[in-house]
Amino acid sequence: MLAVLLAVAIAAGASGCGGGDAGQPKASAAVTRCPAAHIQGWKQVSRRAGIPVYCPAWLPSPLQAGIDTSDVPGPDNATVSFSRDGSYLVSWIWAEAQTGEVHVILRGYPGRTTIPTCVLSGSGTSAGARHRVPCFADPHGTITVGPIHATLYTVNQGADQWHLLYAWYHGGSLYTISQHVAAPLGVPQVKADLHRMLENLVLVDASS
Repeated sequence: MLAVLLAVAIAAGASGCGGGDAGQPKASAAVTRCPAAHIQGWKQVSRRAGIPVYCPAWLPSPLQAGIDTSDVPGPDNATVSFSRDGSYLVSWIWAEAQTGEVHVILRGYPGRTTIPTCVLSGSGTSAGARHRVPCFADPHGTITVGPIHATLYTVNQGADQWHLLYAWYHGGSLYTISQHVAAPLGVPQVKADLHRMLENLVLVDASS
């Protein structure tokens, strides 16, 4: 049901934008760079993944763009994990009782040019049944920001469930960025945040 509500909210936002430019990508004359304090952490991720990775020069408040590849990252840093297939997940989350949550995830899938599948378990009488579904589904248009041409997905699985997610390809690998639609942020604000993050992604390659 929530997936349906997300889709309705996205459609309403698209039809009700009027002549404003809120949430739309804007060209910037300034050169965006990965913060010097974080670039070594991203190079470590790139080195382990074996592909270039995207460093966010901007994240929605109150998230901090720190990254720590140690087993116990600092409170303002992202958590980083790697899967057996070599893909990585970088996650920032802030939550406060009675206030809400801000959660952003960046992923990279080395050498993958198709959407991965996720295993779902059944419910009710089919609770023991397990089946595979696309991890990202229900595309809702595309956006181009510089060299990134990304597709918006609104029905996502795993850690990206209840997130809006943009996916794109670079150098033969799949990349995604997603943000949770949760109070205090609705669909229009999350889309605007994602657009701004896409504008401020910096490619980091440990081999360069």
